[in-house]
Amino acid sequence: MNIGNITISGSKLADKIVVEEDTLAARVAALARPLVFTNGVFDILHRGHVSYIHEARRLGASLIIGLNSDCSARTLGKGPGRPLNNEMDRALVIAALESVSLVAVFDESTPVRLLHQVRPDIYVKGGDYRIEELDETELIRSWGGIALAIPFVEGYSTTQLVRRICQPV
Repeated sequence: MNIGNITISGSKLADKIVVEEDTLAARVAALARPLVFTNGVFDILHRGHVSYIHEARRLGASLIIGLNSDCSARTLGKGPGRPLNNEMDRALVIAALESVSLVAVFDESTPVRLLHQVRPDIYVKGGDYRIEELDETELIRSWGGIALAIPFVEGYSTTQLVRRICQPV
């Protein structure tokens, strides 16, 4: 994946994105603990996403976002033509958030392989997920980590936003 040399306000925004998996361990080791991890598609960034990411970051010193690749996102049943934004565009938008320490793109349907590598202290999902039913929860707890759900912000979802955009005026 090539993201180019993108600079915003004097800092390299692209530096917050892990492009090569073999650099992930070193990048994670440099982050302050406790380390929080969450994941998602984050197709059209909206208030619900921003609130969720902000609350996740408040739980620790650093926040890693596992971002579903385009291929991965298509396996999640989000609908035809999704994701609307490609993975590098989504990664840059997420990386621009102050709350985010690092963005790592993954190709699988779940971030289990990525979680094995990152070994976060805290794993967070939105309240629309049943945390006890996720494979990620068992994995995180296997090394003494915490898995929890942050309350869902009602009325904000990319799917709802896409439906509204597509409705005739």
